[in-house]
Amino acid sequence: MRSENFIVINSEVSHPILAKAARLQVLGKSPAGFYLRLNKRIWEHLPSRVRDLHSVRSYEAWLHTLACLSAKRQQFFGTFFLRNRPALELMRRLAGQKPHGSTLRIAVLGCSIGAEVYSILWTIRSARPDLKVILEAVDISKDILSFAEKGIYTPDTSELVGASIFERLTKAEMVEMFDWEGDRAKVKSWLREGITWRLGDATDPELVEILGPQDIVVASNFLCHMSRADAEKCLRNVVQPVSPGGYLFVSGIDLDVRTKVALDLGWEPVRELIAEIHDGDRSLRADWPWAWWGLEPLNRKRHDWQTRYAAAFRIGSPERR
Repeated sequence: MRSENFIVINSEVSHPILAKAARLQVLGKSPAGFYLRLNKRIWEHLPSRVRDLHSVRSYEAWLHTLACLSAKRQQFFGTFFLRNRPALELMRRLAGQKPHGSTLRIAVLGCSIGAEVYSILWTIRSARPDLKVILEAVDISKDILSFAEKGIYTPDTSELVGASIFERLTKAEMVEMFDWEGDRAKVKSWLREGITWRLGDATDPELVEILGPQDIVVASNFLCHMSRADAEKCLRNVVQPVSPGGYLFVSGIDLDVRTKVALDLGWEPVRELIAEIHDGDRSLRADWPWAWWGLEPLNRKRHDWQTRYAAAFRIGSPERR
């Protein structure tokens, strides 16, 4: 999960020869890094029709493998408010199915500096003020949780991503979500209610006992920073608190890992807004194939495309579990 300080995670070695080449240093410089930068310059001038060719997509995937093996993976807390609007819209629609006046339980794992937590609550409470939304916000860093709970932000809070944390908000949304003093924004009190800020680890096998049953579990943008083996183990763990018939939202993860676990455990992909959510976080899509967190283009020609590209899954049902 995220923390304020960088956590270095070793790249997985699934391609021994390529991995050796990726780690090679010549006079203190990486030939693999130079190769990737050169390809990026060429790539930026290719027409979209060329990029969509099957052979070119295969080469693109190979470049991403090289980028993953070349990188020293690390967790960081740069993010945005309303980062993926289609995903939030799907949560709003799912919340809309709840009976009037009922309780909705949500857990956000790897909550980082709180932008995702407040974005979810703003989306749902704006549409369904009658619901009692109880949210568990979990992160491994005590300092990050303390920062998130205060709910005070400035434009440079998320400076690691090179853009303002408010970049994706409209002026109206900035007024609705925050009380302002100059460029200092404090999340409005009605959005800070009903949140438990909990120190915890998504890999903890006791997670289900700690959190209890949840209608929605969100585990986004931290699993991609783990090795494949660790990410798979963690993914199998974070689904445990989801109530029968509930939903897991998981993005920012190696798609091979997510697909494997989804098929193994029989998760039902939520087909609504699949493409929109997949492309909804331009931070991930823009960095493909050059960064380990980069997200490949959606390919409807794959036989498993709905499972592979879905970021939301219905987990079991009351009848089956």
